[in-house]
Amino acid sequence: MSTAVAFLDPANPFAKPSPLPYGLPDFAAIQEEHFRPALLAGMAQERAEVEEIATNPEPATVGNTLEALERSGALLDRVASVFFNQTSADSTPGLDELEEEIAPLLAAHHDAIYLDARLFARVDALHRSVSSGALTLDAATARLLDDLHRDFRRAGVTLAEDAQQRLRALNAELSELESVFGRELLADTNASAVVVDDSAELAGLPADAIAAAAEAAIARDVPGRYLLALQLPTQQPELAHLTNRAVRERVHRASVQRGERGGEHDTRATLARIARLRAEHAALLGYPHHASYVAEDGTAKTTEAVLGLLTGLVPAAVANARREAGDIQTAVSADAPGVTAEPWDWAYYAERVRAERFHLDDSLLRPYLELDGVLRRGVFHAATELYGISFSERRDLFGYHPQVRVFEVHDADGTGLGLYLLDAYTRDSKRGGAWMNTLVDQNHLLGERSVVVNNLNIVKPPAGQPTLLAWDEVITLFHEFGHALHSLLSDVRYPSHCAGSGVPPDVVEYPSQVNEMWAWEPAILARYARHHETGETMPREWIATLNAARQFNGGFTTTEYLAAALLDQAWHTNAADRLPLDPAEVTAFEDAALTEAGLALPLVPPRYRSANFNHVFGGGYAAAYYAYLWSEVLDADTVEWFRENGGLTRANGDRFRDAILSRGGSVDVMAAFAQLRGRAPELAPLLARRGLPTTL
Repeated sequence: MSTAVAFLDPANPFAKPSPLPYGLPDFAAIQEEHFRPALLAGMAQERAEVEEIATNPEPATVGNTLEALERSGALLDRVASVFFNQTSADSTPGLDELEEEIAPLLAAHHDAIYLDARLFARVDALHRSVSSGALTLDAATARLLDDLHRDFRRAGVTLAEDAQQRLRALNAELSELESVFGRELLADTNASAVVVDDSAELAGLPADAIAAAAEAAIARDVPGRYLLALQLPTQQPELAHLTNRAVRERVHRASVQRGERGGEHDTRATLARIARLRAEHAALLGYPHHASYVAEDGTAKTTEAVLGLLTGLVPAAVANARREAGDIQTAVSADAPGVTAEPWDWAYYAERVRAERFHLDDSLLRPYLELDGVLRRGVFHAATELYGISFSERRDLFGYHPQVRVFEVHDADGTGLGLYLLDAYTRDSKRGGAWMNTLVDQNHLLGERSVVVNNLNIVKPPAGQPTLLAWDEVITLFHEFGHALHSLLSDVRYPSHCAGSGVPPDVVEYPSQVNEMWAWEPAILARYARHHETGETMPREWIATLNAARQFNGGFTTTEYLAAALLDQAWHTNAADRLPLDPAEVTAFEDAALTEAGLALPLVPPRYRSANFNHVFGGGYAAAYYAYLWSEVLDADTVEWFRENGGLTRANGDRFRDAILSRGGSVDVMAAFAQLRGRAPELAPLLARRGLPTTL
């Protein structure tokens, strides 16, 4: 930390809170050179603030310890939220270099606070006063104290000095390696894009997708050709449409081989090192493995509970996938007798089977699913119906990239709730997938409202052409907006409890998955699904068919997800000496893990392979990818609650908002769910949704 400086040039746009509405960062003023001095000054200032708290001669109180800690680090929070949003959504070589430099410094900064025995003594004194009955706190403050006390212990504050020193070294190296993994994967994903020479090779792709591929090729300096950029999951959307089997194979192989092709962007050495360091980290803290350390911090509490849910679904999911595989093989054989179905055939023939079975395919839907219509008449309208909130585009406010749109959000009474930023399009500087970031977290302590970003990776069409979505992209937009709603509707006192970012990691997906239900709601679907040229509403029978087909291909989707989730657990339930050290051993470890789990199906590869599993090795889902299914148990049961109580009504929205969305981390989410539902969550709604036997 010797490079940190407390002084920051007042001309730096991070030096004081942004004067823009809701504290929106002044992206017009922020330049790349502003980040480094602001990050260093932010760390130095927070250390000075924490030092003052730790050395306060007065006995610890809520005000001089808990709330003082919540108030500390404002500068660092301002700059770090923008910096990490930028490195994920619109990075540059300079920002990549800075992230490599700053990641271990931030890890050391965190350790300096959470391994400070003096600071812990103050928190512990408060905790003991509450435990003894000498001090009574309101529920939210008591929860904040419990969480903070646990965080200190989980950081290793009670360990001996030599163990703490090793922890510091591990945390610094891990933070650096996780950044490296993300950069390596992005670089290899860009390098793995499939280029074809002739548009005839793209037969089957919608015309707008072919035009977008031509534009993407121009952007990559290969004009006159066609570039298919890769999205984060194994399955690529083009595979459902391409009639050319050889091109499908190229796309699939490019997708699954990302990160393991050898060369400068191979991620296997990095991920193997990460897994071993995490195992060592957990062992130092007294846990059997990293997965146990992670589960304790969630609502699952134990790895046994996590594995019980995941492994319990495997037999039924695989049985469904095998039945579906039979349909795929039949369809392949009808086209090419004697040819065996391969993974790159699944999406294409699944779409054909779906079209034959339900008389509907994705190419028919796309003209009705134009981005702005889905956003305004679907996503926004559903939120207005449920919660009374409204949206207005602020063209006078700017995001961090020209493609970012900014919307102001108001409550039913006209009160401003915050800002919603939508960054919809893919680009080489953006990592794959879809996600939500917050630039400002709502809290009453500091009087702040939410500024939230949704990132998608939709291929941008040529200028003047509409952005037409695949059905999966519609669901993704509703999903990510559910995360945004969680933050925008937050109503908590403390920054650490902000809804959307302050909840346990294994239920953070719960509100976003619930919000997907409105994409399927016939009344909402009929509003947003309109032909982009004629304005004609999607035929009523198509809407009914969409809902009827929801379980189609469910064996595949459940199996590919379970394969990824159990692969994540395999990497994080082993001691360091049982994990591969040589990068060449990574694939064998992966294959063994999938075989042991009963998920080694050649036609159904994991949703993510280890070498391109950014959620786990480059993001915040290490040993926690199970969270999507764990949250879906709550989600599916909540969807049943909505249906039992009349569906899309303001009364239901207000109840869900009050019980779940507004509470964030200030309450026990499982208790809040039980209060809403009148009981603990049940598994049956999830099983029914996924077409699995309701008794396992």
